[in-house]
Amino acid sequence: MKKYTLGLLAGLVLSTSVMAENIYPISREQGSGTRGAFVEIFEIQKKVKDKKVDATTQKAEVTNSTGVMLTTVANSKNSIGYISLGSLNDSVKALQIDGVAPSVENINNKSYKISRPFNVVTKTTNPLIEDFLKYSTSTEAKAIVEKAGYIAAAKESFTSAKPQGKLIVAGSSSVTPLMEKLAEAYKTINPNAVIEIQQSDSTTGVNSVVEGIADIGMVSREVKDSELKKGVTPLVLAIDGLAVIVNKNNSVENLAKDSVKKIFMGELTKWQDAK
Repeated sequence: MKKYTLGLLAGLVLSTSVMAENIYPISREQGSGTRGAFVEIFEIQKKVKDKKVDATTQKAEVTNSTGVMLTTVANSKNSIGYISLGSLNDSVKALQIDGVAPSVENINNKSYKISRPFNVVTKTTNPLIEDFLKYSTSTEAKAIVEKAGYIAAAKESFTSAKPQGKLIVAGSSSVTPLMEKLAEAYKTINPNAVIEIQQSDSTTGVNSVVEGIADIGMVSREVKDSELKKGVTPLVLAIDGLAVIVNKNNSVENLAKDSVKKIFMGELTKWQDAK
């Protein structure tokens, strides 16, 4: 009897401790377009001198790429993070937000509102830049974009002029996987092209173009007015959803948008309070 009672008490303590476990928010680094879009969409902001600034809790662990975010959440039972929908894999679990699952279909029918543009920016042009970008937003590239899990910004059919040269494309780690697929497909159409892709973050992508280091910048958010004033020209490559992710062993399936906001502002810290 005594052993049974002790076992029952231990079970109750374990159950209570599981319910009371801390939430560990995982964020992307400053300069990340995914972080910028996430903060804006979920209004994780505070006003400082009439200006909205990022209010992500300082207790959040910071990761510097989509791959590291996935690995971190996959290995941490009580963590929560966010990634591009197109980068989602079965190592983590994507949450419903206000009862709606993240999917291309739900972004298209506007029931899932957690989405952002994938932009590319340029400051100068040449025949190769023009040819590659026309291909990337053409009906010929639509299947590649959609297979990667994004909504294509296809405009019209494309025939390559097959210009020679080299392009350097730099920026967002969220856009990089899609850009790699587009570059690979384009080179089968135009074998005269050499395309080098340098992964970093959205802000670095813009600055690289402004400074003449890269020909094309990858930006996984809206291009800021301050960046437009530097002379860059944006082009929407695709529309992407953001997925809020947790460890596969987490029992939570759905969160309210406001709960996600409170978690990443440090106002909601226990899984038992997350709804």
